[in-house]
Amino acid sequence: MNAVVGSHHLLLLTLDTLRYDVAQELAEAGRIPNLAALLPGGRWERRHTPGSFTYAAHQAMLAGFLPTPADPDGPHPRLFAARFAGSETTEPRTWVFDTPDLPSALAAAGYRTVCIGGVGFFNKQGPLGSVLPGMFQESHWEPEFGVPSPTSFEAQVTRAQEVAAAHAATQPVFLLLNVSALHQPNWFHLPGATREDGDSRASHAAALEYVDRHIPRLLAAMSQHLPCFAIICSDHGTAYGDDGYTGHRIGHEVVWTVPYAHVTVPAAAEATR
Repeated sequence: MNAVVGSHHLLLLTLDTLRYDVAQELAEAGRIPNLAALLPGGRWERRHTPGSFTYAAHQAMLAGFLPTPADPDGPHPRLFAARFAGSETTEPRTWVFDTPDLPSALAAAGYRTVCIGGVGFFNKQGPLGSVLPGMFQESHWEPEFGVPSPTSFEAQVTRAQEVAAAHAATQPVFLLLNVSALHQPNWFHLPGATREDGDSRASHAAALEYVDRHIPRLLAAMSQHLPCFAIICSDHGTAYGDDGYTGHRIGHEVVWTVPYAHVTVPAAAEATR
């Protein structure tokens, strides 16, 4: 990451509540072609989240604790890490910073730090909903970005395009985009479903297909002028009746296990050479 920070735009795309099993099934079935094209071998990496709900997971990720590879052969080196005596997951390739969180560290390194929120922890409608967006130099949230909106992700991507147009030509951008479309309620993404049908694993999958359709527009916006290093992952999963559980903020396998990928998207100028 020492060769990436400063020379690339950075994108942290958190697919809020996305389950690993659903993400992997859709990739293998060819139902999310745009995302699958970014994955090594067309497969998501299986990882464990640092938190079982949005607030906890994002606090950890924005301190450098991204989801951890779900295998016992650790310690697993981190991409970013605050300087911390005795850290076993910091290596020479880790970008080490001296502030409490990644956004402030990247701002000090010359980045324009921007948050486009989705779920309620980003809505800035009270003290709790202001903590995460308050870490950034610039933050955006509107009701059309939130969980009840059936067009939330396309609206978020449009705002990301505006952010890139305003800043990407003059300085590198670090963008956190929290995708709300997968979070309950998501029944409206499943063709033929009604409010009475409620949310289900099938509507969760349909929401991911909806997100996939708009991924190219986001990556094109974030790879203007500079290449973009994109981290695409879930912050946590969610249960749909698994072993009797519904929702998240619980210690169930479908909550702790998340899909993860990181990829470098070439700059638009490089891609056309």
